[in-house]
Amino acid sequence: MRTALLAGATGLVGGHLLRHLLADDAWDRVVSIGRREADVRHDKLEQVVTTLADIPDLPAVNDVFSALGTTIKKAGSQEAFSSIDHDAVVAVAEAAKQAGAQSFLHVTAMGANARSRVFYNRVKGQTERDVASVGIASTVAFRPSIIDGDRPESRPGEQAGLVVMRALGPVLGRFRPTRAEDVALAMLHLAKVPPVGTSTVSAAEITRWASQH
Repeated sequence: MRTALLAGATGLVGGHLLRHLLADDAWDRVVSIGRREADVRHDKLEQVVTTLADIPDLPAVNDVFSALGTTIKKAGSQEAFSSIDHDAVVAVAEAAKQAGAQSFLHVTAMGANARSRVFYNRVKGQTERDVASVGIASTVAFRPSIIDGDRPESRPGEQAGLVVMRALGPVLGRFRPTRAEDVALAMLHLAKVPPVGTSTVSAAEITRWASQH
């Protein structure tokens, strides 16, 4: 049996991941972990409700997918943002390592750099660095541009930006919005034969891998 662990199933990318994992015969069992249950019922789905700062012992898992993420505005402060986009992701990686995970695939952002002067990019880069240091055999960070899709919660400013960016897509090149479903499909594609060591996947590569799934 091959088991997938998913953190962030109630978010935009996570919702697509959950749907595809449940439909994919490559995984016999899917464990969703988060602060609340996803509104999904399936024979091979197990949901663990917990604060990500206090993760219980996990069942044995093979592949881990993290779609955790928020915005500074929604989190309320830089500290609260960092606690989700960095601390929670690293905590999941550490718990997954103890549960035997062989691959960890997570969403960061274009421009992620642990030494960046931009707070958002710096946190994303620090997350990549610290997840890699956990020591899971395959660690892959996916770096989309602004993520395009219908979110369960309202983000008016982001939606307005997406309208403009969709219109300008042909001239934006690598900065064009990245479809949420493409992120999910690319993650599933690489999880099936995970690359050894630490690697990153650019927005353009996300689109390419998604088209091959």
